[in-house]
Amino acid sequence: MDWLWLWPLGLSVAAFWAMARDKALARQGKWRIQETTLLSLAVLGGGAGALLAMLLLRHKLRKSAFSLGLPVITLVQAALIWFLLAA
Repeated sequence: MDWLWLWPLGLSVAAFWAMARDKALARQGKWRIQETTLLSLAVLGGGAGALLAMLLLRHKLRKSAFSLGLPVITLVQAALIWFLLAA
């Protein structure tokens, strides 16, 4: 199970990129990435990347699904990974 960290790492990179891309599209006034897609990337394992992007890029801070949900998702994922690696 030493490879277990690769899943959240890859999805965190994808989630960070998606949040950054959505922010860039918002500034350009173009069609954006759906919130369900952004949240799905977080739930599937990219919570840390999505949370980091939200805080660093100041994106989606006013949306409660993100400002409340991403910290919870990230904590649950971190606890799950810790539990699996400690077992």
